[in-house]
Amino acid sequence: MKPNAPSFAELLEQTQTSAVHLEMRDSYGVPSETDTFVSFLRGEWSEEAQREERGNWLRMISAATARGVVIRRARIVSEPVTDYIRYEHAGTQMNIDAGEQVRWLPRRRAFDIALPGTDFWLFDGRLVQLHNWTGTGDWHPDEPKVRSEDPAVVKLCASAFETVWDRGIPHAQYTV
Repeated sequence: MKPNAPSFAELLEQTQTSAVHLEMRDSYGVPSETDTFVSFLRGEWSEEAQREERGNWLRMISAATARGVVIRRARIVSEPVTDYIRYEHAGTQMNIDAGEQVRWLPRRRAFDIALPGTDFWLFDGRLVQLHNWTGTGDWHPDEPKVRSEDPAVVKLCASAFETVWDRGIPHAQYTV
């Protein structure tokens, strides 16, 4: 990503109609989540504490949805799910309360979907932000996010997301 490129928050502020996010990893290892994930594994996690920690994110999503942006998140997950997916599932109601719509798709139902090689956000059906992960699930240090308006990349991501969304199970109905 270019040094003076808009931040995610700025991209979301510029979004007019939709932002969709596809997640395909069974585990992430971003340092900002380490403490809360460990707390979750120890049985010490609380939604209240997590809401406070994620306050900026939740306010950003609430502001976008309040101005009419539809935000959808879909997650492709292996079953039985990993501890990390259990952690994500436990915290998803916060995203929903902020205005996101969330669905889960068991990986066995995604075998025939043409998917990009990584997670992404798609803004207004025109700009894709692809995530570049390390093998341990942290942001790649050299180029953590790549943005593209290439019509072929946008088409692949939009098609993949919509297929996953159509097959996905709404959060309230998906149990881990």
